Amino acid sequence: MDDLFWDNESADYGVKASEVERDHRLREIVSQDSWIIEGVYRSWVEPSLSAADQIVVLMPPLSVQESRIWKRYEERIFGSVPGKKRETLEDVQRLITWNREYNLKKLPHFIAQCNYKDKIIHVNDNLELIEQFCKRE
Repeated sequence: MDDLFWDNESADYGVKASEVERDHRLREIVSQDSWIIEGVYRSWVEPSLSAADQIVVLMPPLSVQESRIWKRYEERIFGSVPGKKRETLEDVQRLITWNREYNLKKLPHFIAQCNYKDKIIHVNDNLELIEQFCKRE
């Protein structure tokens, strides 16, 4: 979803894509016979939630999430992962703050208010996700 939400042509970190283009690309994905999308975008992906067979909420510990954010930043800085965005230390710190707020307040609120509770699967890691899908087959 980041590829849809953010302007990939911009060299600057945090520049959003056009809402019209973003929404068009999401509709194209959801109109396919099968699809998987991921991301933390709640409001603008609502049409995909209603069309989804299942909604997976992957909740690794915050410490794991934060270490992954730092690792990605370090990989970009040292060039081991290609990226044309100019991400700063302040950008990473803002992302970590946002991530905590999202996980501790926004996501629980979304789950509590979600109209599709019967579709939600909660998992803490990839192994739990695999186990959930193996049970269903």
